Amino acid sequence: MIFTGSSAHVWAQLSALPLTPACETGSVSTPQQTQGPFYRPNAPQRNDLTADAGSRRRFSLRGFVFDTGCRPVPEAMVEIWHADERGEYDNDGYRWRAYQLTDDAGRWGFDTILTQHYSFRTAHYHIRVQPRGGEVLTTQLYFPDHPRNHGDRLFDPRLVMALDDDRSTGRFDFVVPSL
Repeated sequence: MIFTGSSAHVWAQLSALPLTPACETGSVSTPQQTQGPFYRPNAPQRNDLTADAGSRRRFSLRGFVFDTGCRPVPEAMVEIWHADERGEYDNDGYRWRAYQLTDDAGRWGFDTILTQHYSFRTAHYHIRVQPRGGEVLTTQLYFPDHPRNHGDRLFDPRLVMALDDDRSTGRFDFVVPSL
């Protein structure tokens, strides 16, 4: 994974956001959640999903993968899929779907668009994390203070992203079981 240009700038901004959750020795794993009905296997390997973004509002999502001993997890697969700005999923192709491998420091990141809520769901990003040789963690990430959080039965406050001041960058650090 190579971060250049705007991604490098985003990583610099990210350092101002707190760890989510703060990693401490003996940390518990990130909570599992349903993958939902819109998961599709075989997403492309990439970290920039904005080729078809047009005038849609961009959103950068970054973080780390740590084990329960707070050690970075290199080469973990991190996969994302989400709805577009109208709350619709691309169920025929792979727009707004991708995966990548963490670097040696356990870093991962995607440049994508700002997702939206739909029907009974609050705005969220679906994520799967799988350390090499480890179990798959499937979960969802949420926005703080989204007006639909309280009405979404799947919303979990432990899965809220930290956002920068202009709400264009989110951070979440995953904790997976130590191998």
